[in-house]
Amino acid sequence: MTASAVGTGSEPAGETGAGEPVVADFWFDPSCPWAFLTSRWMLEVQKVRAVEIRWHVMSLAVLNSGRDDIPEVYKAMIPGMWGPVRVAVAAAAAHGDEVLGPLYTALSRRRHIDKAEWSKDVFEAALAEVGLPTALAAAADSTDFDEAVRASHADGIGRVGMDVGTPVIAIGDTALFGPVITPAPTGEAAGKLWDGFLLVVQTPGFYELKRSRDVGPSFDNLTI
Repeated sequence: MTASAVGTGSEPAGETGAGEPVVADFWFDPSCPWAFLTSRWMLEVQKVRAVEIRWHVMSLAVLNSGRDDIPEVYKAMIPGMWGPVRVAVAAAAAHGDEVLGPLYTALSRRRHIDKAEWSKDVFEAALAEVGLPTALAAAADSTDFDEAVRASHADGIGRVGMDVGTPVIAIGDTALFGPVITPAPTGEAAGKLWDGFLLVVQTPGFYELKRSRDVGPSFDNLTI
């Protein structure tokens, strides 16, 4: 990562007008409400900092398959988590990675804000919203794209280790899990959190900050 990519001088790294945009690679699973909140924060960051987001799929179904150290209720959710990531990967394979961001929003809004369960109707509605063929919804029940799902997942999780989940954000050669936040900061508050995120990413040997969550994900301030 070059100095020009993260900003120089007295301006916060990644601030609009501070040189080249920071490229942020973001791995998501549409089934995770916390990743969705982090993604909304990233979209807010784009309004106040020079950031280019590149979206990628990871899979909680892949991550947690075969694990005995998770609650039974969570194990029961794993089969249903395959559908949305398969649809997302199928859409990207057919129409390019640039469709992933809008499709992720359309899928996740239905799941986490509208509280819809994953289904063919939900997949078709999300695809139609972003101008993609609804026939791609058939990928949810097919294993044809599982290899691509696993490869994209491995790319993301391989950068941070197996003891984390989604989201993963990579800046250059350094990736971190999180931040896990609720509600998603907006405006300059989003920018300031981004400045801090870049600071820890650029700190050699930095690995973790964490505290226990005592509230659930809140989407009340979102306008999507």
